[in-house]
This record gives sequence, structure tokens and C-alpha cells, in this order.
Amino acid sequence: MQHGTDGLSVVEKPIEPTAQEPDPAVKAEQELEVTPNGATEPVAIDGRHIEERGPVNTEGQRAGAPMEVGATPTEQTGNGGLPNLSGSGGGNAVGGWQAYAASRTDDANSKLSDEDRNLLDSYFNAEIVEQIIALFHRILASPLRKAREFGSVTTNPIDRDIRTQIHQTIRRIFSSKLETVTDDSGAMVVSAAGLPSKWNSRNNGGRDAGRNDRSNTLHQPKGKPGWAQLGGDYLHFTIYKENRDTMEAISHLARTLKLRPQLFQFAGTKDRRGITVQRASVYRVQIEKLIAAGKTLKQSKIGNFEYHPHGLQLGDLLGNQFLITLRDCHFQLDDDLDLENKIERASPILSSVFENFSSHGFLNYFGLQRFGSFSTGTHTIGRSMLQGDFKSVCEAILSFHPSALAAQQDSAQQDSTVIRDDVGRDDIARASAIQAFKATGDSKRALDQLPRKFSAEACLIRHLSRSDHRNDYLGALQTINRYLRLMYVHAYQSLVWNIAATARWRAHGGRVLPGDLVLITEHPDPSTQSISDDTTTQVDQDGEPIVAAEASDRAYTTDEIFTRARPITEAELASSDCKISIFDIVLPLPGYDILYPANDSANIYEEFMGSEEGGKLDPHDMRRKWKDVSLSGSYRKLLAKPLGKVEWQIKAYGAQGDDEQFVETDLDKLEKAKLGGRQQPPGPQHQGNATNGD
Repeated sequence: MQHGTDGLSVVEKPIEPTAQEPDPAVKAEQELEVTPNGATEPVAIDGRHIEERGPVNTEGQRAGAPMEVGATPTEQTGNGGLPNLSGSGGGNAVGGWQAYAASRTDDANSKLSDEDRNLLDSYFNAEIVEQIIALFHRILASPLRKAREFGSVTTNPIDRDIRTQIHQTIRRIFSSKLETVTDDSGAMVVSAAGLPSKWNSRNNGGRDAGRNDRSNTLHQPKGKPGWAQLGGDYLHFTIYKENRDTMEAISHLARTLKLRPQLFQFAGTKDRRGITVQRASVYRVQIEKLIAAGKTLKQSKIGNFEYHPHGLQLGDLLGNQFLITLRDCHFQLDDDLDLENKIERASPILSSVFENFSSHGFLNYFGLQRFGSFSTGTHTIGRSMLQGDFKSVCEAILSFHPSALAAQQDSAQQDSTVIRDDVGRDDIARASAIQAFKATGDSKRALDQLPRKFSAEACLIRHLSRSDHRNDYLGALQTINRYLRLMYVHAYQSLVWNIAATARWRAHGGRVLPGDLVLITEHPDPSTQSISDDTTTQVDQDGEPIVAAEASDRAYTTDEIFTRARPITEAELASSDCKISIFDIVLPLPGYDILYPANDSANIYEEFMGSEEGGKLDPHDMRRKWKDVSLSGSYRKLLAKPLGKVEWQIKAYGAQGDDEQFVETDLDKLEKAKLGGRQQPPGPQHQGNATNGD
């Protein structure tokens, strides 16, 4: 808000990351949206380094570091490796590869075992399996071709709990000739493993003799250090952007570098409306090339380049961090007081407010941006997808608000450079393009007018404009990027969760009830826990002692196991040892693989989803023939609160009035640092902090 009649503004300093439960898109959607304040670690924009220093936060990075923000990735993406193709002694890469290919010619003609085929069928649909097998046979038939010439196969998004197993299975079945990486949507990209650039001829017949060096294969020119020497296959960097979506910036970089967007990864999308900073990664790109591509970005900058062995994944973040300015703040104070005394009187009020905010938290709602900014909300589109009404889905995506078309007509009648303030230029172009397509059926004209960022609309126009596809609405939807398709159904899930959270809080407030759900990873079932803890008394049917497996013996790490929840019992709540609080309670996002609360909160899902507004859907029947809209569900904490202290400041408007910028962006700080000085905001101010009540 840009108003300031009272002459005061509250600036809330960064809130420490807030832990919350996963998003339905990835079983974990936790974003990091930061405009940090304070001094910084060494920072780079377009390769120019500036030395600064600041305090270290819990993620091991400087808490106030501009463009130095991001979470350490927690999930390893299996990418396989080429087999050890060396013989004793020397030999060149081509000869070694030919010899290996010749020794495996029987593979090209042999079929997969029934067991392996069934295993692949359990992971992917039949079409994807056939494409993977065909890719494997092409590689065997032409072992000397470059890896990128074979193309790739992109699968459906894979649940995190089985990704590692699939990576390993594909390497085993296809003798490490295929490598897999996980893209930003959770889908796997299966491609040919790169041809080794050289063979290690040292240590004749030794353990490392002839081991291929995959770090020198893709994109790295001869004579340059290998990817492993640089630090890993993935180049991590920071994106600073203003009034741009994350995908806009990523798509621009991908086009400039002539790469597939799937090679870029990030841990969470950032909304267009704001100045945001986030980490991203790209697979095997040289820093110099990325810097050059970054110089072509508009309203964005990139910096802080560093190679890592693994890329970022959706959900790899701890939480969100914000720097917020609230303008036009009014307090019940004596109007006769001067500005300095007003600020002094307002300070205790704000101190109490933020103390309460830190200790009591807030309802963990999904934000408004999840539900779209056009006339038809994304949750409405998701509801139609779950209903199987694909015609309505296409019509909704290709809808626009009449004000956008009116704005286009107004600008045509006036100076063509004049655009109404209430409608964006891109929204006007979108409405004009869709209207042209509906009126004439001319897809070329419509696509020429349509801004490139509206990829879903472009896919529908291309498909439906074909004479043999005019009524193929499902086929049209399947041409849209799967990540975008999932966004619609996840928006519906988010709406249901928000409604359930509101109703639950109104009915019971902060009380913990029997039948409420908690995560098993945080609060194991006491009945099963007591049995597993006393392994000395357990015997099998033959009287032999049972040996419990250690955690390290598991096939999956704890992070890879799908999140499960359980209901709380009345006896458990009555126990003096019970440590469950309202901050432990989770509510489900509807799906076929979750539990609903074992109390009256379950009725909320049935009543809303079964209503007209909810689409007359059954929360207990969420499987669909179209797998993209067959939702497994997930869980999200009812309440959230800051992990650390909340800092705040009161600032008075200066000479610039309402338009004064109270918060320095990262870019501002870097520019001032280059000039060798920092400016203090004018006018009286007061600051304080509120610590967490725990």
C-alpha cells in the first residue's frame, strides 16, 4: 500500500524461516522469499565480487547477505555413471568404448527379464517404458554417437520416496548406459550417459585403472577443469528479480543458453508481486556462459555462482523469510503530540503485538497467489479437472476479464503508448490474443500477439486450432507442461485446506482434540513404540529372538519416506507425558493416500467438497483415470510461527512522502557498496524485537 496520511510506517524486519508442512505438488512446498538486511558475505553480480561481512544464520550462511540466501539441498539426485570399461594398460576412449560395445552386443537383441519389465511398469506407464527401452537400444546400436544426439525421455513426476530406488534400478537394468536426473516438477529425465572423454591409463590393472571420468563429458571444452574438479555437475546461483515470476526468469535463461528449462532447478517458485531473492541450479553450465546470459535479463540479476555435486529440488527449503513494510499505520494517540512522541508512544503497542505474534503464531494458510490473478481462479480450473469436465477447463484457461479487452480498446483509441494503470500490458495482450483466436480461429495471429509467458494458453490454442483436434480437450490439456497442469489441482487442494483450517479454528480454537492428526515422524504411536523399544523379549513363532534393524540398515533415508500421520487418542492426551501442542496438529490436503481426522473436522471435508462450490466431489474417492489429477494428498501444519525473533522498526515519512522507499533491496546495497557508502533513512525512527515465546 502506498498511503501515508499519518506520517508513520512500520517496517517489519526479516522473520526467521518458518517451518511448515509440505505442499501438495511435491509432498513439500516450502519457499524462501528473502530481502535480507545487514552486511554481507562476498557477493557477486555478473562476476563482480564485493567484500562484506555479516552474522551467520542457522543454514550456515550470512543472515544479512544480499543474494547469499538459499537452503542446502537435502535430496540427492541419482545420475548414474558409465560402467568401468577399462582394460589393463592404456588405450584410447574410442577403442575402449568399441571394445565394450562389442562385448555387449547381445544386450541389443535380448529382452528384459519379466521381473525387470514388471518393475519398470510399476514405476512408469507402458508408453514411457517403451521409450526408455528404445533409447537404450539406440545407444547400443550406435555407441560412438554423442550422448545428446540420442535424445531423452521425460517421465511423469515421481514421488520422493521412490526416486532413489528408480535411479538405481535404471542404472542396474541398463548397465549404466542411461542416466537420470530429476527436474523441477519432480519428473525424471532419462538420457544417454555421456561418452568418457579420456581413459585413465595409470595404475595398470589397478582398482582405478580406466575408470571413466564423467566430469569431463558434457559442455566442458577440452583443457578446462572437469566438473568434479570445479565442485560438481550443478552450478548454483542466486536470482534477484523484481516484478517477474520465477519461471519467466528461468525460461529466459534457458532460451538464451539454448537449453531445456528442465535443466534448471529451484526449491520453490517466487511470486511476481515483490522483490525476491532465491537460489537456483543448472546442470553442467560454465559460469562465464551463465553470466553472459544473465546480462540479458530484464528486472533481474544473477550472482553468487558455486558448483555443487547435486541440484536443488522443490521442497529443499526450511521456510520463508520476509521483509515487509506496512504503510498508513494509525494509532490511538493524542493528535497534539509531535512526531517523535507519537513514535515513542507507539513502540510499546508494537512490542506487545509482535511478542504475541512470535509466541502464538498464525493460521498457516496457503497464500492468495496460489489461486491465480485472472477472472477464473486456478482452484476453479482444478475443480473442473477433478470432475472430468475438460471442456470447461479449456474454456476457463482461455477466459479473460472484460476490463482487459476494454483497456486494449481504450489504448487503441488513444495514444498507443498509454496503458491503463489497473490492467497490465501483458494481460491486455493476452486478452486480445484469446479474443482473436475465438473470433477467427487464426492460431498464428493469436500466438503472435500472445506474450510468451502464457504457455498454457499457447498450448491450447495450437492444439485446438487443428481441424482434427477441435474437440480434443483432454489432448489439449496434456500438451501443457505437467508442472502447470498440477498447479490447478493443487490449488483446489489448497482451497479445501484453507476452508478446513478456518472451520476447525472457529469450532475449537487452540485446543488439541482426540482424533486430531500428528505426524508419525514427530510423534510415533506410543503403542508401537513400546513394542519396538523392548526387542529383548520378542521372539518369533519358533522361539528365536527377533533382531531389530538399525536405522542405518534401511533402504531409504528418513527424508525419503513419505510423510504419514496418525490420530491422537483420548488416553494419550490424558497422559502426563503427553507433549503434543496445537503447533503439532496437521490437517490433510485431500487425496487417496492420507487419513482424515478422527473427529468432527473430517465432516468439514465432506460438507465442502460435496457442495456445489466444492464440485460435489467425494474426499474419499480421489483416484482418477488420468494420473495427473489422481491426487495422493499430503499434510500441512494448522499453525505456524517464526523460528526466531521478529524485529521491527517505526519510520516516519520523509520529504518524498508516500513514495519513499523504506527498505533497501539487495541491489541497492550492492550499488551503494560500490560507491563506498551507505545512507541513513531520514526522519525519527524506533526499533525493537520480539522473541519467540518458547
